[in-house]
Amino acid sequence: MEELLQRLSTSKRVTWLMSRAVVPATACFYAMLLPWTMPAPEDGLFRFPDLEPVQLLGLYVALALPVLLVRRLPATVFAVILGESVLGDAFGARPVIVFVLLVALGGYLAARRPKAAAVGSVAGVAAAFVNDIHGYPGETVGDAAQWTGGIALWFAVAWVFGGVYRKRREYLEALHEQRAARAVMAERLRIARELHDSVAHSIGIITVLSGAAARVVETKPEQTRQALTGIESTSRQTLLELQRMLGALRHAEPDDSTPGAAPLAPAGSLADIPQLAERTADAGVRVQVTWQGERRPLPPEIELSAFRIIQESVTNVVRHSGAQMCRVAVGYEPEGVTIEVVDDGDDGLGGPGRPKHSAAGGSGFGLLGMRERVTLLSGQFSAGRRPEGGFRVTASLPA
Repeated sequence: MEELLQRLSTSKRVTWLMSRAVVPATACFYAMLLPWTMPAPEDGLFRFPDLEPVQLLGLYVALALPVLLVRRLPATVFAVILGESVLGDAFGARPVIVFVLLVALGGYLAARRPKAAAVGSVAGVAAAFVNDIHGYPGETVGDAAQWTGGIALWFAVAWVFGGVYRKRREYLEALHEQRAARAVMAERLRIARELHDSVAHSIGIITVLSGAAARVVETKPEQTRQALTGIESTSRQTLLELQRMLGALRHAEPDDSTPGAAPLAPAGSLADIPQLAERTADAGVRVQVTWQGERRPLPPEIELSAFRIIQESVTNVVRHSGAQMCRVAVGYEPEGVTIEVVDDGDDGLGGPGRPKHSAAGGSGFGLLGMRERVTLLSGQFSAGRRPEGGFRVTASLPA
């Protein structure tokens, strides 16, 4: 029952129905209370004695019909109800419910049009004062002022509540816009991170292989053929990853009716590390992979982030280290997975066509992207040079 009530209270459809039902309910309530809140005949006031009950019922319904337009024309409805109060005084019928409705409409109008609500409240107070003076000949100005002061107080309270509701609504709208802007920014960062992680590795390997092919094209045609083959395979893999990513950006939801629809997430998991090692070996860097613990399936976001961290770390070794080998250790632990990528730095040998310090420097987005991935998953990340030489990247991801 509690779950059902909570679901109903947060359902947009239920909220819409309730908000739509308030206006007709108010109109019916107003029509029913019109005859009950008029003064008694013995008070000497006119209560339409010449009208039949059916005619009186039609009159009450006609007086309540303008309330149904309050959402579209709040100021007009307020003016009409105010006119009804003046006409009621002219005919000797002064139903109290009219002033109650005016106060409620004043608060509603203050939530949408505060200036019109202020003018309407002043007009309502003035009408109440005039009605009290004309309706009761024995009333003094002081008595009328006291009655009108109470009405003015209720109008002020309604105006304050309406203003608070308006400010709250404006605050929620601004908060929603900020959340939407942050969501757009987060999505842009995610796309930039995915593009960097998926493309930078492949472009780095292609750059190294093309340089190697250019250096040995005349002296070692077999190595040139191997380098060109590596460039072709790496380019195809990169193209597939870009197609997956573009498909994810084009389709907000997977379309099962479209044959061969691109998955929403780019491929990448710890199971792809052997293929990563093979592609890196073509660029002249041998990747030694060690597995620790019992291998098991991990959540998709953990698998993707772990793979991207290893991919970016190996890419940095290829582009900036000058080493011929790096070590990748993946440890499966009960509470998560650990990653360590270590290289010994420039060994003075280098691969064919690889300078000792290829592409020195860098944009720094690689380490920043890895740190952001780990932080989003509430993990731990460290990267830095080793005292004995080389570079080490470690990450711990909870799962």
